[in-house]
Amino acid sequence: MSNITLFGQIVQKLDRSIFNNLVKYHKTDKYEKGFNSWSHLILMLFCHLAKSQSLRDISEKIR
Repeated sequence: MSNITLFGQIVQKLDRSIFNNLVKYHKTDKYEKGFNSWSHLILMLFCHLAKSQSLRDISEKIR
């Protein structure tokens, strides 16, 4: 039995194909070097839901 977090359930609701079409249309990954738009979205969503106030908060929560 797998345990899925609330955050994982929220991310599952995002339609990745629509997101990828938007990325292609706006060319947001044109100069990407290891940190793509999807990773950025997931990180920003996590930080927002975790109510992070600073970079130190973010780095402590990710560890």
